[in-house]
Amino acid sequence: MDAGLKRELEQKVRSGERLTREDGIALYESDDLAWLGGLAHEVRTRKNGDVVHFNVNRHLNMTNVCTASCAYCSFQRKPGEKDAYTMRIEEAVKLAKEMEGENLTELHIVNGLHPNLPWRYYPRSLRELKAALPGVSLKAFTATEIHHFETISGMSASDILDELIDAGLESLTGGGAEIFDWEVRQHIVDHRTHWEDWSRIHRLAHEKGLKTPCTMLYGHIEEPRHRVDHVLRLRELQDETGGFQVFIPLRYQHDFVDMKDGKVRNRLQARTQMATGAEALKTFAVSRLLFDNVPHVKVFWVMHGVQTAQLALQHGADDMDGSVVEYKITHDADDFGTPNKLTREDLLDLIRDAGFRPVERNTRYEVLREYEGPDPARRESPQPMRV
Repeated sequence: MDAGLKRELEQKVRSGERLTREDGIALYESDDLAWLGGLAHEVRTRKNGDVVHFNVNRHLNMTNVCTASCAYCSFQRKPGEKDAYTMRIEEAVKLAKEMEGENLTELHIVNGLHPNLPWRYYPRSLRELKAALPGVSLKAFTATEIHHFETISGMSASDILDELIDAGLESLTGGGAEIFDWEVRQHIVDHRTHWEDWSRIHRLAHEKGLKTPCTMLYGHIEEPRHRVDHVLRLRELQDETGGFQVFIPLRYQHDFVDMKDGKVRNRLQARTQMATGAEALKTFAVSRLLFDNVPHVKVFWVMHGVQTAQLALQHGADDMDGSVVEYKITHDADDFGTPNKLTREDLLDLIRDAGFRPVERNTRYEVLREYEGPDPARRESPQPMRV
């Protein structure tokens, strides 16, 4: 990058001036990752200090049966397939109760778009989960699922959200976003929920007082300009509603042969390369710099690996997600080597090892507990980059 453009971008960032689409594309074109990461780290430090947030959560996927066949997805199954499953609500509650230990604060629920389950299954499942786990926040359903509920129920998204909130819903999840630009989206998505409906549903959720995450699936067939466009659409919606708490870049994963049926379900991987660690760090940095009105950027360690996740904390991220235990949507795909589970102690160690101070949060980003950071008396103790 031209030295003059570097100085101009630095001045914009340090003065709080909003970056443009052209600025975002220029940042992606820079090959100076240290400079880019340092600039993003300045913004991250200004917003969140030396803190890295985490929570103690569990993921629950009540069915993998799905009407869609998205090109990147290895989780979905069709009715009658050997390993297709749908839990009875009693089964889901039993499994959730088994996950309750370690002072669980959040249950994260995402499902396939089941063609036959009735709408009533979903609010009833939340009510029974909330009754069984009254102190646990229910973060459930993508905008794609809410759109699907409109189809199967004949109700509006507004009425659906009202009923789900009454049943215990505290936040939507951020999924179903992938990449919004139709140039890319038409090749990767096989459901009906695109930017217009995704944004409509999150706007409604924000109007009803819910705070939600937003995501971007990167590292497949999209180009940097599509990532910039994706973030700027979300930034504009955030200007309008203020309802996004956190932005989560999700690293696209290749599939491996499914040992149960010998299939490779990912139809993109023959023409894609997964994002390298350097590309991941650049994506976090540029996202942090562009998305000036969202307070947090999360690195989902399951999709990045723990070492890249630690490095992302120096490139704009300030949240390491949670303890998770099981994340079928990725682990059905990748055989990537990330663990199924990180305990609270594991997360504390990883955050301190990266040089930061751990803070345990709930779904609403309210502080539950602050922990000591790295020991400053130890010469070898890691510290965040100075800004």
